[in-house]
Amino acid sequence: MNLQQLKHDWTKEEILDIYNKPLMELVYTAASVHREWHKPDEVQISTLLSVKTGGCPEDCSYCGQAARYHTNIKVQALLPTETVLAHAATAQANGSTRFCMAAAWREVRDNKDFDRIIEMVKGVNEMGMEVCCTLGMLTESQAQRLQEAGLYAYNHNIDTSEEYYDEIISTRKFDNRLETINNVRKAGITVCSGGIIGLGETSEDRISMLRTLANMEKHPESVPINALARVKGTPLEDNPKVDIWEMVRMIATARIVMPASMVRLSAGRIEMTEAEQAWCFMAGANSIFTGERQTLLVTPNPGISEDMQMLQRLGLKPMVKERENAC
Repeated sequence: MNLQQLKHDWTKEEILDIYNKPLMELVYTAASVHREWHKPDEVQISTLLSVKTGGCPEDCSYCGQAARYHTNIKVQALLPTETVLAHAATAQANGSTRFCMAAAWREVRDNKDFDRIIEMVKGVNEMGMEVCCTLGMLTESQAQRLQEAGLYAYNHNIDTSEEYYDEIISTRKFDNRLETINNVRKAGITVCSGGIIGLGETSEDRISMLRTLANMEKHPESVPINALARVKGTPLEDNPKVDIWEMVRMIATARIVMPASMVRLSAGRIEMTEAEQAWCFMAGANSIFTGERQTLLVTPNPGISEDMQMLQRLGLKPMVKERENAC
């Protein structure tokens, strides 16, 4: 990979021109870029576990874990360390090379719960897996503690465009997202950051979100593209299902503007057919979340057996060893 080829000064017009290409041309271009930077038959299998569920004080309109919304999601305290490590061992045996732990916190606090997270990170790291966490806002010193424990990646999505952000979340600002990402970078941890489509945003909002990511001094090593998982009881429960071709366009555009990054096909797969997921892989997605519980945090997700069968039918294989700069 020649990192000098990466562009960090995209204009909205440039990205919009890519996004609006005729679909077949867009997918062909993205697939060509994908082959220049990655092995096209490899897909990274990652497992995401909710280690602390629900009761979050934030008001993210899409999230069923917000305490203020009346959903059927059961609040769960921080899991015991041994339980989490057992899940990680199962995930590794099923082919996952990355294990991500998520806690429904607004921000990390320097307390006993964070000490337990540190122990979890150390334990998963000792297994030889990439360790990822998503814990909310993070200070530079907290990021440093995680790095010293062996954390490989930190997930902190920007969700949507800066312009549309206040329509979705009022309990924090867009700049808070960027500050946490900067703290992660300073600590030497790789960044996993993407967004959600289907929130009611415009195409211009989607392009603005991608531009924020693509114009970072260093592109996120992993860029999750999520389709809104409509959770009953949240303000966005009645939003329409995301059209598959909109998902394909987002993945293809992300692949072209951030060619070295892993583009992760994330939330929303449960509502996609196998053929629709194949289009996403063709457009440059090379990472998925799977899980033994058939959930992605608190929403339905295909199970590991189903995913492995799909990959086999598509002539794809799980990524065995991570390449440098991969996330």
